[in-house]
Amino acid sequence: MGTITTWVIKGMSTAACVLLFVITAWAQEQEPLPAEDTPKTLDEEIFVQTIEVDGEPLFAVRGSTALPAEERAALVAKRIVDIATRSEAKDVVMRIERSELGQSIFADNTMVSVTTQADAVFEKMDVDVLATLHAEAIKAAILAYRANRTDEAFSHSTLTALLWSGIFALYCIVLLWLRKRVPQFVAGIVEQRTRVIQEATKDIVQSRAVSDIAKFVIRLLVDVTLFAGFYYYLSFVLHSFPNTRPVAELLLRYVTGPILGLLKGFVSFLPNLITLAIIAAITRWMIKGVYLFFESVDQGVVELKSFERHWIWPTYNLIRGTLILTAAVIGFPYIPGSDSAAFQGLTILVGVMVSLGSNSVISNVLAGLFVLYKRSMNIGDRIRVGEYYGDVMQIKLMETYLKSVKNELISIPNATLLSSEVINYSSKIDGKGLLLHTTVGIGYEEPRKKVEAMLVEAARRTKGLKNTPAPFVLVTGLLDFAVNYQINAFTTRGSYLPLLLSDLHKNITDVFNENGVQIMTPHYESDTAELKISDEDWDEPLAHERIQQDERQDG
Repeated sequence: MGTITTWVIKGMSTAACVLLFVITAWAQEQEPLPAEDTPKTLDEEIFVQTIEVDGEPLFAVRGSTALPAEERAALVAKRIVDIATRSEAKDVVMRIERSELGQSIFADNTMVSVTTQADAVFEKMDVDVLATLHAEAIKAAILAYRANRTDEAFSHSTLTALLWSGIFALYCIVLLWLRKRVPQFVAGIVEQRTRVIQEATKDIVQSRAVSDIAKFVIRLLVDVTLFAGFYYYLSFVLHSFPNTRPVAELLLRYVTGPILGLLKGFVSFLPNLITLAIIAAITRWMIKGVYLFFESVDQGVVELKSFERHWIWPTYNLIRGTLILTAAVIGFPYIPGSDSAAFQGLTILVGVMVSLGSNSVISNVLAGLFVLYKRSMNIGDRIRVGEYYGDVMQIKLMETYLKSVKNELISIPNATLLSSEVINYSSKIDGKGLLLHTTVGIGYEEPRKKVEAMLVEAARRTKGLKNTPAPFVLVTGLLDFAVNYQINAFTTRGSYLPLLLSDLHKNITDVFNENGVQIMTPHYESDTAELKISDEDWDEPLAHERIQQDERQDG
C-alpha cells in the first residue's frame, strides 16, 4: 500500500510540474507582446540633427549622404555664432529668398541656412511657413547670444553664481552638522532598541554592531546627498555663464534625465501601485479574518465536529498560502515589467527549474498533507517507523520530527513516512490497551503449568501492566532443546513500553531464580541416561506463595 501511495504522489508531483511548465508556455503564447513604440525610421536615426546654440535647441535639419545632418547642423550653428559676434546691435535684419535648393535664410545679408523640401516633408509643413519659423528661431538665437555676452549679463551671471555658491555653502554646513550629530543620535536609539535582541539571542546579535551599521548607513546617505548637491551646484554655476552652458546642459542631461525618467515612470505606475495596495490590503484583511476564526476554534469558542485539534494551524497555514498565491496571481499583471519579453523568459526558466528540481519537494509536500489529515498519528503519539522509535513532536509539510527515547531529534521525510509501516503505540482501538509480550525458552524438564504460573506472576509484579484482562501465556514453539513460552499482558501506558519491558524482564528473572528454574537451556552433544522430561503433574505453590503460607501459619 505504501509503495502504491508513493508512486501516486510522485505521479501527481510530476504532473503538477509539467502542468506548471505548460501553463507558463501557453500564457506566453496567448498573451500578445505589448505594442512597442513605433520604431524610428532610418531618416530619424541617421539623417536628422537638432541645431543647438549655447545649449538651446533651435530646430532640426535633414541631412544627406553628401552633407550629413550632423555636419549641416554644426555649420548652421557656426554661422549663427559668427553673425552674433560681428556686431552688438540689438536687432537683426532677416531675409528669405527662394533658391534652387529651397528657401535661403539671410541674417544681416549673410546666408545662414537653407530650408529644403525634405525639411518641410519631415516637419509635415509647407516649406514657406517652415522657412519663416526657422528665420524667427535664428533671429532669436542671435539676439540671445549677444544679450548673454554683455557686461550687464556677465554681472548677472556672476551674481547668480555667487548666489548658488552661498546656497551650496549653507547646504554643506547643514549636511556636515547632520553628518556629525545624526549618526550618533540614531546609533544610540538603535543600540537601546537592540539590547533586548542581544539578550534574547545570547549575544549572537550584538547591539553595538547593529548601531555601527546604522551609523555607517546614515553617514553614507549624507555623503551621497552631499555629492549630489555638489554635482548640481557645479551644473548650476556653469549654467549661469553662456560660454560654459553647453557643459552644464550635458551634466544635467546625464543625471537629471534618468532621474526624471524614473520619476515619470513612478508617477505613471501610481495607478497600478494603488491597485496592488488594495489587493494587499484585502488579502491581509482576509488572512486576519481567517486567523481570528481558527484562533476561536483553538480556544473552543467555535466548535467543529470531527476536526482534530492538531489540524487547526496547519489548515490555517494552507488557507493563508492559498490566499497569498491568489493575490499574487491577481496582482501579477500590475507589476512593472511583467508583460516584457525578458520577464516572460525568466518565468519560463523558473518553470523549467521547478519542473526539474522540485519532484521530491512536491512529493514530500503532498505526503505531508496525507500524513496530516489521514489521522494515523497525532502530536505526542509514540510511534515506530522502520528502525526509528519515538514521540511525534511536529508534523510539517516537508518532514515530521520525532523525539526518540534517547532524547534524540529525528527528522523523517513525509514521503518516507507515508511509504513505510507506522506502528502507533498511543492509539486506542478497543479500550484494552497494548499487548506487551516477550518470549523465554525453558527446557522440557520443567512442567508447563509451573512455567506459565511463573510468567504470569512476573507480569503481575510489573507495575504498569493491567491485571484485567489477566495476563496469559502462549506456547509459540517446540524447539530442539526448549519450549518457547510467550507472556502477554495488557497496558495503557504505550509511551513507557521500553521501561515496562525492562521491568518485565527483571521480574521474570527474579521469579525464575526464586523457583530454581534456569531460563537458558545449554546445548549438548550427547544425551544423558535420564530423559529430560517432567513426570510430575505440577500443582504446587510457587516460592513466594509458600513463604506467604509459612508466614500465615507462624502468625
